[in-house]
Formats: sequence, structure tokens, C-alpha cells
Amino acid sequence: MAKDGFSNGLKVQRRISAKILRRVFEILDDALGPQHWWPGETPFEVAVGAILTQSTAWSNVEKAIGNLRRAGALSPKALNRLSEGRLAQLIRPSGYFRQKARKLKNFLRFLPRNGSLQKIMNMPAQELRRELLEVKGIGPETADSIVLYAAGRPVFVIDAYTRRIFSRHGWVDERISYDDFQALFHRNLPENTAMFNQYHALLVRTGKDYCTRTAPRCSACPLESLLPVPWPDFQVAEKRPIKH
Repeated sequence: MAKDGFSNGLKVQRRISAKILRRVFEILDDALGPQHWWPGETPFEVAVGAILTQSTAWSNVEKAIGNLRRAGALSPKALNRLSEGRLAQLIRPSGYFRQKARKLKNFLRFLPRNGSLQKIMNMPAQELRRELLEVKGIGPETADSIVLYAAGRPVFVIDAYTRRIFSRHGWVDERISYDDFQALFHRNLPENTAMFNQYHALLVRTGKDYCTRTAPRCSACPLESLLPVPWPDFQVAEKRPIKH
């Protein structure tokens, strides 16, 4: 794969550009409308959700957050008072609940080292991202979700949906690194938090409703007109897990 993230093979046939990135956004925005993402009443709740959503559907995260809310544990102090075992039981619906309980505890230990939650959320985007990536259990996607949706900073989140949609359209190699893929958006689009928020949410919606792992609904997808011709075969599920 070339240094800029593009394969020299047949899989990637079209080079991505600012025009393409803007066109994808415009088509999805017109077709699907405002997504009002990320659901969460406070920045802390958004951060908790970003950790819980690793390797699971959002519907499962909602159940786990509902359990935390009923337990009065959706604040740093209240969550910190819970034992790791009790926390794991409350977030059980999100899957991998023991690992995620440890990740949440790691995040809670990160907070006092850097001041109050408000102070942390006011950090410059790249500084906050670097600090979050030092927390065991938080990878680039989770860190960027917190930076974008909890702190309101303009950073583009790359997830499995984004990778699937853009690789199937022949714009990137599916093996492109997280940082190289993210750089394509940062270089070619204005740094706009609201746009990055909506763009990512639109890609998530498209990946869930149309560009599914198996049996994608290409003919019904708003991006159907941008597919390469002839259409590739998308019936085989992806095999490689994406690090969050």
C-alpha cells in the first residue's frame, strides 16, 4: 500500500478528493437529514457511552446507560464509588462487561490526574486526544468520539462503517491505517465540529441501514450513484476486526 493510504492494486481504482468528500456529505445530508448524534445528557455520559459502544450495537449501550442512570451512577464521583464488580453487572448489556468496567475505571483514574472534567474538556483537541490515548483501553476511535462529541472539538471519527463505505466505493484500501484515513478528512474539509458530527453520524446511519456487512442494499442507498461500475461483490462479511 502506498504511503498516502492508496493501494496500487485493483481494489482501489479512484483517488479520493475534497470534491468527493463534500459530495458524499451533501448527498447523505439531503437524503437522511439531521442525525442529532451523539445521544447523551452530559459530556461525561457521552464519554461513558463512547467506551461502552466498543464492539457492540448502540441499543445495548442504551440499556447499560439506563442501568447506570437508575443506579444514580452517571457522574464521575458516583461511578467511582461503585466496585468494579458492581459496575460490570450494571453495564452487562453492553457486552465484554468486565473489560469495559476496567476501562471505565481507568478513565475515572485519568480524570483527577488532569483536573476537573470541565478542565479536561477544555483542553486543545490534540492534547486531549494524546492524553486519552494514554488511558488503557481507549484507542483512536474512542478517543476521537470523546473529543468530538463530549468536548466539541473538530476531529473526524473513523469507524468500521466509514471504512466499509469508502473502501467499497473504491476510494481507499480497506487496510488503510486509522491516522491516514482520518487525515484525508482533515486535509480536505474545513475544521467544523458541527459538520464532522453530522458527517460521521450520517455514515453510521448509512452503514447500518444500507452498507451492511452482508447483503448490502446498494440500489436503495443514497450513495448508489457514486458506486464504481461494474459493482463489486459485497456479499462476504469483513474478517478483520477494527481497533477502537
